[in-house]
Amino acid sequence: MAWFSLVIAGLFEVLGVLSINRLHRDKNITSLLILLGSFGLSFTFLAFALQTLPMGTTYAVWTGIGASGGALLGMFFYNESKDWRRIMFILLIISAVVGLKLIS
Repeated sequence: MAWFSLVIAGLFEVLGVLSINRLHRDKNITSLLILLGSFGLSFTFLAFALQTLPMGTTYAVWTGIGASGGALLGMFFYNESKDWRRIMFILLIISAVVGLKLIS
């Protein structure tokens, strides 16, 4: 259950990153509430995962999901670079997250 919570926390982290861009673009109360709600839920699920999982592993996985998810969504929705080296390093982040799960 802790790993599930950690993945959900990471997905809300990605949503929070997307909502930063939305708030920058729209600057309205709805965008601000989505931003606060996304990061609030991310921290809530992160705290639940921290009750069971080691802090170092939890933080690494959470930031890995957020960083790789944000980069991938930027490539798909905001026309950011799709250079093969960038994709390779995103895959390295994802493989590190999977590796941490396998050894924990």
